[in-house]
Amino acid sequence: MKNPEDITIESFSAQPSSLRIALVTETFPPEVNGVAMTLGRLVEGLLQRGHAVQIVRPRQPGEDPASPRDGLDQVLSRGVPIPSYGNFRFGLPSTHRLVKLWRHMRPDVVHVATEGPLGWSAVTAARKLQLPVTSSFHTNFHNYSDHYGLGLLKTPIDAYLRKLHNRTMATLVPTAAMVHGLQARGYRNVSVLSRGVAVDQFSPAHRSSALRAIWGVGDDDVVVLHVGRLAKEKNVDAVTRAFAAIQARVPSARLVWVGDGPLRPALQASCPQAVFTGVRQGEELARCYASGDVFLFPSTTETYGNVVPEALASGLAVLSYAYAAAAQLITPGHNGLLVPTGDEAQFVQAALHLAQDAALQQTLRQQAPASVAHLGWSKVVDSFSDTLRSVVQYHGGNFNLVPLTLPST
Repeated sequence: MKNPEDITIESFSAQPSSLRIALVTETFPPEVNGVAMTLGRLVEGLLQRGHAVQIVRPRQPGEDPASPRDGLDQVLSRGVPIPSYGNFRFGLPSTHRLVKLWRHMRPDVVHVATEGPLGWSAVTAARKLQLPVTSSFHTNFHNYSDHYGLGLLKTPIDAYLRKLHNRTMATLVPTAAMVHGLQARGYRNVSVLSRGVAVDQFSPAHRSSALRAIWGVGDDDVVVLHVGRLAKEKNVDAVTRAFAAIQARVPSARLVWVGDGPLRPALQASCPQAVFTGVRQGEELARCYASGDVFLFPSTTETYGNVVPEALASGLAVLSYAYAAAAQLITPGHNGLLVPTGDEAQFVQAALHLAQDAALQQTLRQQAPASVAHLGWSKVVDSFSDTLRSVVQYHGGNFNLVPLTLPST
């Protein structure tokens, strides 16, 4: 990893006929969140296909230098922490440095994955240099404002996001429903780039009686699982209310929280019998998923919700509101259950019904893995690289944008 002033052209070279892609993001592995995971999968797939990737992102506190890798370069910028959001940092404005960097080491295309000040700087620098630039809409920041007492900022935040994305040649989103939603709010050139799931990692085969014993449950007890950030915008209070209803009818049921966040102390105080595993990754995360029975996902702020396909691949009986990934992937009564978005009373009743109905649980769990078996990351990476190539071919230095015909998954 280098500072922009130290980069040389030779360090950012792709194989013949491949692309040199500058990826600008405020989050990337080993950070643990859906955006970081998605970008890590995309970058790995791009490198395997011979593309060269330059990642521009904020430096994390105490970060160790990454091991050198052919085709991969990381440019670290300054960043500031976001209150109540762990180690996540907004990159500071860096237009001048990015212009200098990309003048000396010109990428074929710039892709802006997050919309902070660093992302805005990247769009500005790319347009100044007449580089093709695309973007992703990964996070509903404008909706988060409702959960943090900042409702008055919702309109200006959406205006900022719309302006940023409309300065790019294409905005990639994970579902067709989100395409329609953003278009209705004035976003242009919006296209679908589906998400994948690591079907080689998440599987019912990882179910562990030993882990369940550590959680204090037997093979026939019901484990209610939630995986994700423990924060207001994830609507985790709905899980505690649903589990209270379950426990009143099924006393042996156990609630397991996988993840961490600012609400963990409050949840531990209100759910003293629950298990809190903290953040888990890799094989440990796969075992946690597969060792559960019922998966509750009450968030209403997701652009997709990567945990939903992961839970389905792991063979869980999933209950979610009917939007984002769940609406796209779940056929009610076949591989999961859906309730109208925001109807917490129905969510609680459906959770109680699912926890009490062993036959329904079994049916959903048996059907779930096959329902997402086709969602491997390979096709997603191919679609992403095809989209970037189409943008490069289309680009002619004219930023009076007209609709593009882009590949989609």
